[in-house]
Amino acid sequence: MTQSSGISQRGILDKLEETLIAILLGSMALITFANVVIRKFQEYSFWRSDWFAPLAKPLSTFGLLSLELTVFLFAWLVLLGVSYCVKLKAHLGVDLVTNMLPPRPRKALTLLSVFCCLLYAFLLLKGSWDYWANFANLPATTGRWFPTGFEEKFLAKAWYEVDDVNMPGFLQFIADWMNNGEQYEKFPRFIPYFALPLGMALLLFRFVQAGIKVWKNQTDSIIASHEVEDAVEQISSARDKP
Repeated sequence: MTQSSGISQRGILDKLEETLIAILLGSMALITFANVVIRKFQEYSFWRSDWFAPLAKPLSTFGLLSLELTVFLFAWLVLLGVSYCVKLKAHLGVDLVTNMLPPRPRKALTLLSVFCCLLYAFLLLKGSWDYWANFANLPATTGRWFPTGFEEKFLAKAWYEVDDVNMPGFLQFIADWMNNGEQYEKFPRFIPYFALPLGMALLLFRFVQAGIKVWKNQTDSIIASHEVEDAVEQISSARDKP
């Protein structure tokens, strides 16, 4: 019961992550396609006619904000995709040296690489939090490399808005929490910028998972060395030929 429950929970988490990435990718494609169509239609005379004016204005507005919206979606896609690729072992790497070693030294070197990745992800998480926190009226951490506490005095920046993307009316309740009740005209920056700490936290979490699998001998690598495998296969094929 416990094992099946754990598997199902991991399956739900993975499915949620995959679905979110698919939605981001699909939304980017649709928005970019719509923007191209709008720009093409703007070349025709009916776009400037009186009867089409009620549609031309909102479509033109969408065309203007679509670029910024696509940039934000792409940032979310990349930052979530980086951690998901760690889970899938989809990041390319070269393991030619480690594959020549016996199992124990290979495991030790793999754990060392996991530690370096964990340290790197932790530093990225600290930096991303420090950048994002003030936009969400939260304190950044103190300390140059490692957090030693939180800032006592900081400039709250939750009133900062993006350049083009309008704030939907159904999300204006956020203004009561973050902006002293003053409604946003554009999207507050802390929402799209949240991709930074979220993505780095997931990256750190995935490296912890990868390290546990290496420690338990469930895997001996955290990368996909497709380039090396292809090269070895080509050399083997060449040797077999007469």
